[in-house]
Amino acid sequence: MTRTRQLALLWAVVVCLLLGHNAYLWLVQRIVPNTDIMALLPVQERDPVLQQSFSHMVDAAQQRVIVLVGAADWEDAKRAADAYSAVLAPRKDLFDAAPIDEKTQNDWLSLFQRHSLTLLTAQQEAQLRGQPSQFWLETALGKLYGSFGGPKLGSWQQDPFGLFAGWVQERAQETPVRPRDGHLFVAGAERQYVLLVLTLKVPALSMTAQETVLPLLERAGDAARKAVPQVELVRAGVILHAANASAQASGEVSTIGIGSLLGIVLLMWFAFHSFKPISLILLSIGIGFLGALSVCWLMFGQIHLMTLVFGASLIGVAQDYGIYFLSNRLAAGETLDSPALLKRLLPGLCLTLLAAVIGYMGLALTPFPGLRQMAVFSALGLVFAWLTVAFWFPALIGARALKSGGLVRVYGDALRHWPVLRLNAATLAAAVVFALAAGYGISRLGANDDIRLLQNPPKHLIDDQIKLSKLLDAPTPVQYFLVRGESAEVVLQREEALKAKLDTLIATSGITGYQAVSNWVPSARAQAERRALVEQKLLADDGPLQGLAKQTGEDAQWIAATRAGLLAAGAPLTPDDFLKSPASEPSRHLWLGETGGVHASIVALRGLGRAAVPEVMRAADGLHGVQWVDKVAEISSVLGRYRENMSWVVLGAYALVFAMLFPRYRGRTWRVLAPTALASVATLAVLGFASQNLQLFHVLALLLLLGVGVDYGIFMQERPDNRGGAAWLAVGMSASNTFLSFGLLGLSKTPALQAFGLTMLLGIALAWLIVPCFGTIKESKHD
Repeated sequence: MTRTRQLALLWAVVVCLLLGHNAYLWLVQRIVPNTDIMALLPVQERDPVLQQSFSHMVDAAQQRVIVLVGAADWEDAKRAADAYSAVLAPRKDLFDAAPIDEKTQNDWLSLFQRHSLTLLTAQQEAQLRGQPSQFWLETALGKLYGSFGGPKLGSWQQDPFGLFAGWVQERAQETPVRPRDGHLFVAGAERQYVLLVLTLKVPALSMTAQETVLPLLERAGDAARKAVPQVELVRAGVILHAANASAQASGEVSTIGIGSLLGIVLLMWFAFHSFKPISLILLSIGIGFLGALSVCWLMFGQIHLMTLVFGASLIGVAQDYGIYFLSNRLAAGETLDSPALLKRLLPGLCLTLLAAVIGYMGLALTPFPGLRQMAVFSALGLVFAWLTVAFWFPALIGARALKSGGLVRVYGDALRHWPVLRLNAATLAAAVVFALAAGYGISRLGANDDIRLLQNPPKHLIDDQIKLSKLLDAPTPVQYFLVRGESAEVVLQREEALKAKLDTLIATSGITGYQAVSNWVPSARAQAERRALVEQKLLADDGPLQGLAKQTGEDAQWIAATRAGLLAAGAPLTPDDFLKSPASEPSRHLWLGETGGVHASIVALRGLGRAAVPEVMRAADGLHGVQWVDKVAEISSVLGRYRENMSWVVLGAYALVFAMLFPRYRGRTWRVLAPTALASVATLAVLGFASQNLQLFHVLALLLLLGVGVDYGIFMQERPDNRGGAAWLAVGMSASNTFLSFGLLGLSKTPALQAFGLTMLLGIALAWLIVPCFGTIKESKHD
């Protein structure tokens, strides 16, 4: 058995293992691609507390679906909401909706009633310090005899001065949502809304959950519209965005993958007029995908959907090796058998693989877990496709000559009309014009590192999110204050110091409010001071309580009983007690507890506009342990920093590839790299003339362009004196397929992928146009 057959059989065993593993993954384990957009973002490894705070904010919202059911009439809104809920009610396995009834409200209040003496608003505390006894006497009498003295929480004797009722009222101002007729109610300008808060019992980022939950929500919406035709439904939730991203990515995988394959099939048919070369190219690409998926799954334990979208563009690169071999097989005819041909082509093929892998591995230097996975997936796909060409193509083709189609002759003739660069005045003039034009175009480039370029949700989801945020006055999960301290008590004290500054911003309309655990659980120091203040100002022997008894005709026994009842509710409230109660459910994500040796919490802001951010940020100045967190700005800053760093990596990659190529090409090495380098510069100039803003994904595309474009230089320099033939055919077919695959990636609705695809599309086209100008020059004695 020849060595060629031995290698082919060995590779057949590997391919069988890949087929078995992929069958197991899809049919038995039933893998589901990850659709979490957060998996693509940088991981903040330097500050685990900061990373945990962001996770708390995101996770709190991730499993919730918020629905507003609105109508001009409250009764209509209730009827539509009941119809909506009736559809979801049987699916207890999917949704958890807490009842809104009197028992629920009493459960919320019971904890705070036991500690009511220590719970005061800032205004009440100021009044206790500044108002005379007569003020409090009149306040208590007004609550006893007035037609409306505010909400009644228990008997008058339990809260004669209305302190606890006032504190509860202030807590209620943290949200415009109110209980009404067994529903949660919020009022808009023209409509009244029932608020439905649905907690998912299944992972929001699971495609299986999305396929189950989304149709159910649509049926619930249809039921609401049937009950009240004029009903308005406003929805928001991570699962809605995840489902949209999944559908968008799935569609793009199909478009890019099928489009690329069709392009390859058509070009191969026009070139070879035979199905055998087509089937061989598709075979190498298929095995590349199988190998990349298997190894990536073993390495990462999951596969991201964006990896599959990006991997679909791999089709335009993985076919280079097979096309190069087949083009040379066509040119060799029957003068050289396939094993001998492979031996002659192997040095160039090895260099093309190494250059491409260097380009893809450059992506792995970014701080994005998703991009790292894409890079590994693509590099592995190229390796498996390359090995398929090396091990199977010689055995499957043998010594038989391939047919030549009309495209080969027409395309080969075109090379004779291509300009060839020589050291003369015309070349020098062209170089000067190119340098001036490129310099001006690049000078027009701006920069935009906004993280929001990673996603592009549809307008209706954005509109619903904006409307819901305004109606509910909800805080943003990506801009907040992180408060740290050596103990829970220190954290609460620092929260209180921060809130004192934020109160001034509320007065100047910088924000509409804030959410913090210290709103519900004051620091132990503050509770002790407030208890002492109440005892001194209200419960002293000559204080308002004594005067109140005289005014109402009560005796000493009543005074003693009332004082004892009030003092019994003076035990300090702790964060642990609060977090165990039902009342803490909306605020639990704000308390991080002990992590990394410190205690930490979050102060979230309501009504924060972009214009107010600089002023709000300054609230942390001078406060030890208080940090402003703006996750969008932080990650955007990381993107900008890596855009600059990766620009140097691109230059370093050129130096590395040059060093790798030099032992083989010596004085011709610059000609291998020059077409890709000039194409990269021209691409940046074109983007500048188009008034594009440069972002990290443009730079990453330039890195990959090096790995792909250098193939064309290698192909041409393997036969520098060949003005027609195999090298030029391989370059043209490879460039056409790569152009098609990345051109389709440029149609992606995800702005980052679109920028990546557009850069590759321009770069590949320009590299193809430029490479003959260098690859067809014969060596001079000065090289």
